Amino acid sequence: MWAKEVSIKSNASKEQIWKLWEDVPNWYTWDDQVLSSSLNGDFKIGQTGELVPKGGPKSQFEIIEVSPNKSFTNRSKLPLTIMDFIHEMKEKEGQIIITHKVQISGMLTFLFSRLIGNKLIEELPKALNELSNKAQLQKI
Repeated sequence: MWAKEVSIKSNASKEQIWKLWEDVPNWYTWDDQVLSSSLNGDFKIGQTGELVPKGGPKSQFEIIEVSPNKSFTNRSKLPLTIMDFIHEMKEKEGQIIITHKVQISGMLTFLFSRLIGNKLIEELPKALNELSNKAQLQKI
């Protein structure tokens, strides 16, 4: 298994961040590596969606974990490999810590971690900062 994560501190509330996370069609507004994304129903475990990344092919994903105002995980399947995107929030000393983790496992982990994983991790700090900034502007 290959796993990397990035965390930042945010002055946004958990509710403000959660509102952006569950708004799948607008993920592109805070993550410039997402060209488009959609969800086939409500934001809940078992729901499927589609994501078109910048410079990559359209992919399907499934939401496999949801804890409102705390975390969610979406999973994409690659040949002989799965890729999980884990999104978490924790409160520490009055601030919210937002963490996005990419986890790749399966027979072709070595290949996809190099082809996809490292690029994703490189772009995560920018996406997290945009998420935080956009969240702080929202009224809940």
